[in-house]
Amino acid sequence: MAGKFELFVDARERYRFRLKAADGTVMAVSKDFETKRAAVVGIREVRACAGMGLITDLCPGQPAAPGPASGISAPALPETRPPRGRSWLGRTSIARKRGNKALTSKRWPNLVK
Repeated sequence: MAGKFELFVDARERYRFRLKAADGTVMAVSKDFETKRAAVVGIREVRACAGMGLITDLCPGQPAAPGPASGISAPALPETRPPRGRSWLGRTSIARKRGNKALTSKRWPNLVK
């Protein structure tokens, strides 16, 4: 099970969110937000940029050990997919190549040239 975000009101009547691991451990707590809407936007931003975020070591002393920590596996790489073309309606079809000609479905004629 994946972690989850909890939205709550703090003692100063401001909105915050916390990220909890599957076992209930609090992993992160946000800054305070004036509105609930702003807190939800903050959650969206964390989801968007934390997925494959880089690690910057600001700790003095011994460097971090190379490779993943024990018990943590490296993230899976995304699968490669065939190129996609877009129609003027924004619909997507998959273009398959055979020789010099690009094939499209009958539903999407002249999509790939």
